[in-house]
This record gives sequence, structure tokens and C-alpha cells, in this order.
Amino acid sequence: MEVKVFAEKLFAAGREMGFDAMEAYVASRNLFRVGVFKSEIDSYTLAQSRGLSFRGLINGRMGYSFTENLSADSVALLVDDARANAAVIDSEDPEEIFGGSPEATYADICSFSPALEQVLAAEKITWVKEVEQKAYGLDVRVSTVQVSLGNSSGETMLMNTKGLNLAHQGNFADGYVAAVVKEGEDTKSAYAFFSSRDFSRFDPATLAKEAVEEAISLLGAASIESGQYPVLLRHDVAGEFLATFASSFSAEAVQKGLSLLKDKQGEQIMSSNITIIDDPHMPERPNSAPFDAEGVATAAKEVVLAGRLMTLLHNLKTAKKDGVNSTGNAYKMAFNAPVTVAPTNLYIQPGKRDYADLVAHIEHGLIIIAVQGTHSGANPVSGDFSLSAYGYLVRGGQVVRPVNQVTIAGNFFKMLSDVQEVGNDLHFKMGSIAAPSLLIGSLAVSGK
Repeated sequence: MEVKVFAEKLFAAGREMGFDAMEAYVASRNLFRVGVFKSEIDSYTLAQSRGLSFRGLINGRMGYSFTENLSADSVALLVDDARANAAVIDSEDPEEIFGGSPEATYADICSFSPALEQVLAAEKITWVKEVEQKAYGLDVRVSTVQVSLGNSSGETMLMNTKGLNLAHQGNFADGYVAAVVKEGEDTKSAYAFFSSRDFSRFDPATLAKEAVEEAISLLGAASIESGQYPVLLRHDVAGEFLATFASSFSAEAVQKGLSLLKDKQGEQIMSSNITIIDDPHMPERPNSAPFDAEGVATAAKEVVLAGRLMTLLHNLKTAKKDGVNSTGNAYKMAFNAPVTVAPTNLYIQPGKRDYADLVAHIEHGLIIIAVQGTHSGANPVSGDFSLSAYGYLVRGGQVVRPVNQVTIAGNFFKMLSDVQEVGNDLHFKMGSIAAPSLLIGSLAVSGK
């Protein structure tokens, strides 16, 4: 059944059942991904999904239900399940069906590329094989190459009985090249990540070279003496740190006691060199949208301005608790998932220094190009981290040799309070959280 027709029937049945206000949230997704290993396709995914979640207020309580079957038979089941669900849910937090932001505040965002949809599966398969071949051809020390390419498209629709009727369509492509090189008994690996709506920007030669050259640059790596070192977090590592601790800026986390930022709004929480922006209107990012999971109009916001915490990220429930307006950061991981809080496109604002200039500022320190174990070695609640890392030793502003078998440790907020310089190399290579390279004044490094 057509979605809008189904929603009308659903709302009519809900009114008969006694629901005061209702919402239908529909998400449809198409996914393609192909991977190649040793000239053979080792993974291939082609999937389609569509689901609807229904929620409504009855007797002062919110009830929920969901389905993947948008047929007439599902209408009564959804209403019955939501009513039964409302009767047993015991929550002190009042919820609401949102009536909508002013119409002019819903941005016109182009997030869908018709050209990307026209790229055939055969072209994508040819592309991943070409990347693999070019990587093997770059150096005899390349022992293994793995390439993955995928694209997804979908539409989100949100309708309710308060007159809200929103829809947004988007698509995106991304992937990676993994190269393993071997010299004697020494084996090293590196990745090149990429993402865009423009498939023509994915250059096989450039991506293969990026992965292979970095892997080769790590051959012969050794540890260093433990101590306090100036550290340059390369842009991808800086972005990974921000992603790991992004939940600290969620009002939901703060209200649950899972963030150090309680009562910190307006205070200096990091270096004045740091400004963190959440921008849901970036045309080249997959999370860009004119409205959030509750239908609130989205807008760009400075979460941290010159080191000062300006706002937490809110949905309607957390905003009501704090007596503020929602920031448009309501999020649903899937159509049948609960509404939470999450950033859209979160990034540290780039500075003016290029990467080479940042390296030249290091008299005796480290460049960190990868960290491992963020799932276990980083605590988003306390901000503390202790992570295995590798990169390069720098002396006199010059890279001396590769470094591995070291651990960097500290606290995320204290580390960002010691940012000396911010690079201009902001890249959203994968995901929706990114940062430029950051030069840290001093960081604890454990080595040999």
C-alpha cells in the first residue's frame, strides 16, 4: 500500500481506538556492497528494506508498535499493539507528538544524486578489481589487498495527526582499500577510506597509492622510550577521538550521569583553538537532512565555540527536561528503534596550518596515524583513554622513522585543552564525524 494512504488508514483506526495524537515514521533503504580479495569477489550484498513505526498518545501515555508489512491487515495490529504497549509502559518522562517547526526553517537540502543511482553493479565490480590490480602493481612487497565499495539510498517520511508531513531522500557511496606489505618477517598494513555522492571522484590509482605507500612507510617500525611528548594527531585519528567521545555532548548522556559536561554550559572545557560544529546541512554528507527523527527542523550549531561549551545536543524529551528548545538532534538507528540523541555532521573547525607546517613545529615528538582499541581503551563517561598507537618519530621538524608498540594515555578534554595548533586538513573520509590534524603540547606515551 502507498505510504500516505496507509498512514491515513492508521490514523483513522487510532482515533476510533481513542488515541489523541499519532505519528507514523517510515524508513526505506536500498543497499549494495561488493568486496574483492585476490581477484575474486569475496562479498556481495544487495538488500532492500522498508519499515514503519507507529506511536501515539492514549490516556496520557505513549504507545509504540512497528511493522514491515504496509498492508491493510497491519493497521489494526499496529493500533492494538500500541495501545497494549502504552498500558504497560511506566515512564515519568512525558513525551509528545511534535506539531512542526515554522515552515521556513526546514532547509532545502540536496542529498540525492541521480547519477550515482545510474552506476551499474558491473561498473562497481570492475572498479574494485582495478583498484586491487593497481595496488599490487605498485610494489613487489605488496602481499595482500582487499577492496570494498558500497552505496546506499533511502527515504525517510514522517507524518502525524498534527499536520506534519515531511520526507527526505538521500544516497551515498563509500568504501576502503586495505593493503598489507611484507619485507622479510616484517608485515605492515594501511587503509585508504573514501566517500562521496560522485562516483567519478573515486580514482583507483590515487586510492591504491595512498594505502600502499602508507603501509610501506611503516616497515621497520620500532618503539620509543616512554615519556611526555608533543604529539600530532593526524586528521583521521583526531576524528576518531571526536567520534569516540561525541556522546559526551548528548543531553541524554548528561541527564543519565554518563557525561562530565553536567552544568558545564558556558564554561571553558578545552583550548580556545577548538570550535566544534554540528551541521546537518552539509550537502556532501550522508547524515544531512532538513528534519530530525521527531520532525524538528535541523540547523547548524556551534557546540563548542573557542573552547567554551555553548550547547548540548537535544531531542524533544531532553530539551523539555532542561527547559530549552530541541537542537534537532533526535535520532533513530532504525525505523523500529527508540528515539535517542546523536550528532548529525560533527566536526572540529579547521585552522590555517597545513599538515607539513604542523610537522615542522615538532622539535622532538610523534605523529600518530592510527589508534587501536577505542571500544575497550576509551571511557566516554570519564573521558579517559589508554590506546595502542603507531605513527612516526619526528626530530627537528622532520620525520625520522616509523614507530609502533606504543600506548598513548590521557583524558580527552584535558588533551583538547592542550591543543597548540589546528590544521586545515579537515576530511570526512568515512562516517559523519571528522576533525583536522591537531598538535597537542604534551601527551603521555608508553613505549619500551
